[in-house]
Amino acid sequence: MRADLNSALTAAQAYRSAAQAALAERLELENSRVPAKAGTHLRSGRDSTDGRWTPAFAGEQDRPKSSRPDLSPIDSEQRAAHGFAWVATTVAALEATLDWLEAGRDANPLDAPIATLAFAESIGQLTGGLPMGQNEIFRPADLGVTAAARTLAYACADLLDTDHAATRAEVAAALAEGHWPSESLHDPDLDAIRDQYRRFTDASIIPHAHGWHLANELIPDATVQAMADLGTFGVCIPEEYGGLGLGKLVMCLVTEELSRGWIGAGSLGTRSEIAGELIAMGGTDAQKAEWLPRIASGEVLPTAVFTEPDVGSDLGSLQTKARLTNDGWIIDGAKTWITHAARSDLMTLLARTVPDAKGYAGLSMLLVPKPRGTEADPFPAAGMSGSEIEVLGYRGMREYALQFDAMTAPADALLGGEEGQGFKQLMRTFEGARIQTAARAVGVARRALELGLDYALTRKQFGKAIVRFPRVSDKLAMSLVDFVMARELSYAAARAKDSGKRCDIEAGMAKLLGARAAWANADAALQIHGGNGYALEYEISRILCDARILNIFEGAAEIQAQVIARGLTGGRN
Repeated sequence: MRADLNSALTAAQAYRSAAQAALAERLELENSRVPAKAGTHLRSGRDSTDGRWTPAFAGEQDRPKSSRPDLSPIDSEQRAAHGFAWVATTVAALEATLDWLEAGRDANPLDAPIATLAFAESIGQLTGGLPMGQNEIFRPADLGVTAAARTLAYACADLLDTDHAATRAEVAAALAEGHWPSESLHDPDLDAIRDQYRRFTDASIIPHAHGWHLANELIPDATVQAMADLGTFGVCIPEEYGGLGLGKLVMCLVTEELSRGWIGAGSLGTRSEIAGELIAMGGTDAQKAEWLPRIASGEVLPTAVFTEPDVGSDLGSLQTKARLTNDGWIIDGAKTWITHAARSDLMTLLARTVPDAKGYAGLSMLLVPKPRGTEADPFPAAGMSGSEIEVLGYRGMREYALQFDAMTAPADALLGGEEGQGFKQLMRTFEGARIQTAARAVGVARRALELGLDYALTRKQFGKAIVRFPRVSDKLAMSLVDFVMARELSYAAARAKDSGKRCDIEAGMAKLLGARAAWANADAALQIHGGNGYALEYEISRILCDARILNIFEGAAEIQAQVIARGLTGGRN
């Protein structure tokens, strides 16, 4: 069986290469249609020796007009580009899944059936139709790779032509008996960290999370302190500044387990992760000494203040301004979708400090301390006000729209002491933040599966537990497959980050697949609950709402696909 999966992976990798070549050809053709100013360089050809892009000067060759001159080539071919990103992500997930299977060395009999189902379903989607969204199916013809898809289907005929009903039933039966696939990382310390956070989540988060959600309560201070005592907020902060000095793989384990209890608990660490990485990588020695130990201990709870009412992914259009005076920085503007804004103590705030500079060049990152708000007075700082945004899910920290009217910040608030570096500083954190978000998705996906399984075992219809009906057991089996694939891809991205390599593509893939798995598993589990799943009293109703945000924040699915496609075709942003 393993030899068959290795052969299938080789065929899938060849299909990915064909899709990449087809997309590159389309982009090259589209690029030749885009008008350019004389003397500017265009990517219009490939060097015959190494396949890299070679420049051509505008006017060197005749070019037909583009049908969308207002768009870049990759934007005008967005469906094809994003479809390729999904192809590449799917193949990367198969690579990670096969690595997981081989690392387990057949110690768990459930692993091989799960890997088989992962390959059969994924290759079926690659050759037939790959869902980018609920009503957006990418098909080989969209990229002109139908011949390559047929080659893949022929190479994997044994997988595609087999009825896998018995395998799905085997996996579901094992779940029903309490058996789960391998999760060991083959490192006693890593496995111990997972076990520690699982016990904490089972005891301190899961029993209370749904009540907190329904009441729209903040995560209690006592729970936040307990998380701090475990080291949650300092996982990746260097030891010299009071953190644990561990890597992104550990961050994934911690986040996954906390998010399994409640996405709010898993997300509480996101703000510390972003702020800690911003300061550790870009702060002055004084800023590191002042803030990192306090963030690691949980004394300071940070919040990320980037998004504006009319600016989401297009950060170059930010309008909030900050100017330096004799009394420090003066901040004016509006921000929105700011998580945990009231109870936080420190804002990492992106603002325009160089008014004459266009786009990203004028942006700077400020470390803005603020007094912690209360229920009675959520925003006591002078020059700062806010209003809560009521949301379906992702509660526990609350979302706010903020207004700054001459709010002051210390003169030394500029991150790194250098203006105009804010966007670059923020971009360095995106990889870690997106890997952490993928881990949140994995935790949500697992909790959805747990709830669906528990309900299917206890709910009886027509004289038997509904887990015995194939349409129910199939949902459970494939939810487990999706969970394992998303988990292993998130771990692969974390390992890439820990190795020191640039991994914006790997991080984007992990988030892209993880978000889909969380939503699919939540939807399947709610369907298993039937009408009860639609009742607020059932936990799965919360899981569905929580899962939906994962495809939006920390870079929407469309942004992740753009990053992946652009990076793999040679234009890393």
